[in-house]
Amino acid sequence: MPTGSHRRTAQTQRGFTLLAVMVAMLLLALGSQKVMWIVSQQAQREREAELLHIGAAFAQAIGTYYESSPGTLKRWPANLNDLVDDKRFVGIRRHVRQVYIDPITRSENWGLVRASDGGIAGVYSLSNAAPIRSGALMAGGVSVSAASRYTDWQFVYQPATVNPTARP
Repeated sequence: MPTGSHRRTAQTQRGFTLLAVMVAMLLLALGSQKVMWIVSQQAQREREAELLHIGAAFAQAIGTYYESSPGTLKRWPANLNDLVDDKRFVGIRRHVRQVYIDPITRSENWGLVRASDGGIAGVYSLSNAAPIRSGALMAGGVSVSAASRYTDWQFVYQPATVNPTARP
């Protein structure tokens, strides 16, 4: 039979083991939290890169739609579906393959930058979240100004201005 002092030592050791397991679990939880933060940041960076790519593709498609307008009067697309199926021509003409989803909101709804005639001159994300990149950017030939929210990243086609007073 164990004596009284031997029993107290065993109880003390059991308490120490429990404490060591609790500390190990705390360290594991803190480490997991850091890893999840890094993974989340990387996923956001990937969505930002995709937004820049898709936004530039929309701006370029709006530009080809505008520049390929038949006749002398240039027209902006009335909606984003006009970029997928341009009905102004006899054959099928596509400026983009599909109306892409916004990688930030994961929705097909985009904010639209309207031109003076009411057509679409550009798009932007409807997310009010803060981007990781906040400085001015160039995305596929489209300049994106510095922003504190994704809604401030506007992908707008700027037609070349013709100076009537310029001489050849």
